[in-house]
Amino acid sequence: MAAHLHILGICGTFMGGIAVLAQAAGYRVTGCDANVYPPMSEQLGALGIELIQGYGAEQLALAPDVWVVGNVVTRGNPLMEAILERGERYVSGPQWLSEQMLYGRHVLAVAGTHGKTTTASMLAWILEQAGRSPGFLIGGVPLNFAVSARHSASEPFVIEADEYDTAFFDKRSKFVHYRAKTAILNNLEFDHADIFGDLADIERQFHHFVRLLPRSGLVIANGQEEALGRVLAKGCWTPVERLGVAGGWEAGAPDEEGGFAVAWQGEPLGRVRWSQMGAYNRMNALAAIAAARHVGVEPAAAIGALAGFSGVRRRMELRGRARGISVYDDFAHHPTAVRNSIEGLRRRVRGARILAVLEPRSNTMRLGVMKEALVESLAQADHAFVFDARLGWDASAVLRPLGARAHCVGELDALVSEIAALAQPGDQVLVMSNGDFGGLHEKLLERLAAAP
Repeated sequence: MAAHLHILGICGTFMGGIAVLAQAAGYRVTGCDANVYPPMSEQLGALGIELIQGYGAEQLALAPDVWVVGNVVTRGNPLMEAILERGERYVSGPQWLSEQMLYGRHVLAVAGTHGKTTTASMLAWILEQAGRSPGFLIGGVPLNFAVSARHSASEPFVIEADEYDTAFFDKRSKFVHYRAKTAILNNLEFDHADIFGDLADIERQFHHFVRLLPRSGLVIANGQEEALGRVLAKGCWTPVERLGVAGGWEAGAPDEEGGFAVAWQGEPLGRVRWSQMGAYNRMNALAAIAAARHVGVEPAAAIGALAGFSGVRRRMELRGRARGISVYDDFAHHPTAVRNSIEGLRRRVRGARILAVLEPRSNTMRLGVMKEALVESLAQADHAFVFDARLGWDASAVLRPLGARAHCVGELDALVSEIAALAQPGDQVLVMSNGDFGGLHEKLLERLAAAP
């Protein structure tokens, strides 16, 4: 009989991905969450995975072989308390994944404050196009695959490597569990203010990750990031290739369509021809090309594969148009990511008006740790709307330097009304949040379509 896993917190992207991988590998999988919600609930339900609403202690009767615990679970959770009282066998999601799925694989791990999902998606697509059929677990849905996780018997496994903590009983970053051989370090800024005191705390976790890489591995690091330079200076026993600096991997200036030349150690390797936006995506592409090269994919083949890269759901995804007004959905929530998204859209739409709409939803943004950076982040938008419900700081005061371009609204329907009233044909509405934003995209498109 197949071993039975019961996953606590199964509807999160990471834990839901573990469920998909485990079932494909032959395990019996069930799970529970405080809110069994789409899209993960629909994906898992379609696979026949039984989902239970809530964390009731009566789930002990399921008697799984092991309880796999997500980091959303805390002490006081009734099911977790019952598991502890009974002395049941439990393990964190990252540890289970490492021991049962990643052992013996060539793990390509993508770490960094920004760009993990997009870079991991690019890398998985390059390997797919090269005939390598990689397994992967990504914190979003690559449009080329339409799933966030895939089990495969082939050697390469691409994983989005998060620095957030593992579980309430394991405060190490998730990525130390992943047995990486190829490690991409995209960038490093302060984030996750709910668990890290300062940037030095995060740098320490990144160094723990670097210390675990073998000598036959490869570190691919953003050479423009001082914080990553400090991480590597603490000690690195693995070869390093750097992005964005002379003598390393370099991207040329983009053409009108967003295409750019790629060079390694000064040698031209080809030209990426695609429609992805922004300097950050060119850096993501360099990282993916370099990582693929480490597992034997020639750069020319990787460059060719990127021409067919379709992007990632919720990364500058066009959700619809109404009355000549375009509405985009983007996952940006950190001030740097907000700035990058607006800059990328500005390059594409030139002089068209951009209406930026931000939900500061992450723990870091709700605490206001980097609120002062938002003025610069939103500066290239013609109008900036901030949903300021449940914030621990005064958004109107912070955004005062933007003058009449700033709009702070604390109620969702009022926000939709204000955007719809201001929007004109030709405008680009860029909605940014790491949540579903209360369905704002659909509500706005409906309001715009219904307007006379």
